Amino acid sequence: MTTLKILKYVLYDVLRSKMIIIYTLLLFAISFGIIYTGKDVSKAVISLLNIVLLVVPLVSIIFGTIHFYNSKEFMEMLLAMPVKRKNIFWAEYAGLSIALAVGFAIGTGLPLLMYGGASGSFYLILSGIFLTFIFTALAFLASVVNKDKAKGIGFSLVIWFYMSVIFDALVLVLYFVFSSYPLEKATIIVSALNPVDLARILILLKLDVSALMGYTGATLQHFFGSAFGMLFSMGFLLLWAVMPTLLALRVFNRKNF
Repeated sequence: MTTLKILKYVLYDVLRSKMIIIYTLLLFAISFGIIYTGKDVSKAVISLLNIVLLVVPLVSIIFGTIHFYNSKEFMEMLLAMPVKRKNIFWAEYAGLSIALAVGFAIGTGLPLLMYGGASGSFYLILSGIFLTFIFTALAFLASVVNKDKAKGIGFSLVIWFYMSVIFDALVLVLYFVFSSYPLEKATIIVSALNPVDLARILILLKLDVSALMGYTGATLQHFFGSAFGMLFSMGFLLLWAVMPTLLALRVFNRKNF
């Protein structure tokens, strides 16, 4: 019951913040503009994919980090009361994640629904929500590890930059070095090591553009297009959301404010 009370307060506080409102309106304006000018919802989903994979993780991890540090006094006040640390943590994490996910779903999903949706729209929204929870968890992990706000934000930016930019570059180098070897199974394993890549592959395959990815794309289509492949991808996205959260909770329970 205590967790729900704190959750309601955090959720109300975050939803009425200017950052969430601007985030939602910006996503809505971009999504609506892309769909309206392109006149093709399917092509618009591909264009929105790049925005979702870059903007959603960046906003989630930066806003999550800032929110955690700004909420320190509030959490310290709650800790002075007979409230368990885990209740405070779960309420803060759930409240922020839900607020960001709602903002994303409205900003991106509403324009798609207005134009009838398209193949891949559901997976675009689902992937964006998953990435929101994942990078909010990573934001909390970066915050509890670093007492200094500047270091925490810097660490969060490094995490985002690695997963959104550096990881792909490293994968391309590995593929180039080991191009003479069969990489089909390795591609599936490597894709699970980065939630951004996993979300990208899922959406692209649901848009039936895997042919543009060559022979590897055909392998991914065969695997991720199956029921087991869907369970595999959803399971790993869920794992990416759960593991950093539990690790952050463990550090939070031992942290001295």
